[in-house]
Amino acid sequence: MAFTTPTSTNTGEQPQGNFKFALYALTSLFFMWGFITCLNDILIPYLKGAFDLNFTQAMLIQFCFFGAYFIVSLPAGRLVSKIGYQKGIVLGLTIAAVGCGLFYPAATAGVYGLFLAALFILASGITILQVSANPYVSALGDPKTASSRLTMTQAFNSFGTTIAPFFGASLLFAGGHEPVAGDASAVQLPYVMLALSLVILAAVFAYLKLPNIQDTSADGQGNLAAVLKYPHLVLGAVGIFVYVGAEVAIGSFLVNFFSLPEIAGIGEAEASKLIAFYWGGAMVGRFIGAYVMQHIAAGKVLAFNAFMAVVLIVLAVTTTGHFAMWAILLVGLCNSIMFPTIFSLAVTGLGKHAAQGSGVLCLAIVGGALLPLLQGVLADNIGVQLAFLLPAICYIYIAFYGLSGHKIKNDL
Repeated sequence: MAFTTPTSTNTGEQPQGNFKFALYALTSLFFMWGFITCLNDILIPYLKGAFDLNFTQAMLIQFCFFGAYFIVSLPAGRLVSKIGYQKGIVLGLTIAAVGCGLFYPAATAGVYGLFLAALFILASGITILQVSANPYVSALGDPKTASSRLTMTQAFNSFGTTIAPFFGASLLFAGGHEPVAGDASAVQLPYVMLALSLVILAAVFAYLKLPNIQDTSADGQGNLAAVLKYPHLVLGAVGIFVYVGAEVAIGSFLVNFFSLPEIAGIGEAEASKLIAFYWGGAMVGRFIGAYVMQHIAAGKVLAFNAFMAVVLIVLAVTTTGHFAMWAILLVGLCNSIMFPTIFSLAVTGLGKHAAQGSGVLCLAIVGGALLPLLQGVLADNIGVQLAFLLPAICYIYIAFYGLSGHKIKNDL
């Protein structure tokens, strides 16, 4: 999952080859943060078993991770505007590497709170990385093809989320073994490997000669009060909040859901690998959605996907066995076009307020911190299966936004 604020322009003539090389280099970043973000879905059941947590406590992993987006996004934007995109990328990679490295002492100490602190630092680095890389990709070339470039790079983000479950399952649940209470040492090797990879990437990006792109996103932003006068933007921010929350909450509970005797009754190691179908469906759906939306209005496609997500979740909640398992996995296919579609509909017609509106939408990603935590509370009280009704309610709102909520009021 990646957010975009394509409001930058480039100045000066740069060789087209430089743009292409920079774009190829940036795709590795999109892959990396998708990979790391998806690992949380494997980390949750692992640490839940290692520290004997309830679901609410386990969901603090997503709360700390996505809470960093809310806290760090605006300061990161101001920082990147001062130091530039390339230095912002290097800084983001370095901070993320520190966060990954802190998993080693956290596991040695056996303190859950240290893991949460490490996750917050890791997510802070990724937030800076996204604030730097997304507009940089948008600015590398013709503004008319910015969406195409972002879609291509985000495809690598989806690729990262698709293969991460296999990596996490093979290392955290090596040999099919379940986590041992009080022992979280299995996280040390994979996260040290990630830390080293991030350090190498930081060194590469510090050395690369990338095009110098000037950020002009602060021009003409207006003030927050002016932006909030656009109802379709405000409703879109709610849409981003519930979408990210629903997507993350579902992914966070898949392993525990598949482990239920009445669903699949499989071990956490095998269940972890199945998460790839959820995120892989989102990757495939992006290509399908890109074609469909050339012929059908984006709002209608959004509403249809949201409606189908509700149907699939209801089936997953009211049935058992492999039918329920595949029903919830297919929600990933419905998720595919939701984030970019809600985002683009919400910023339509904002004019000079587009940058400020994009910032509001990015802050709404905090839904990924709050709604999984709420679903954890529900799971502790009414069970894992029934707790999926919370994402269903979220998708009902998204269907409303696709049908009518995104329409621009003529009196503005």
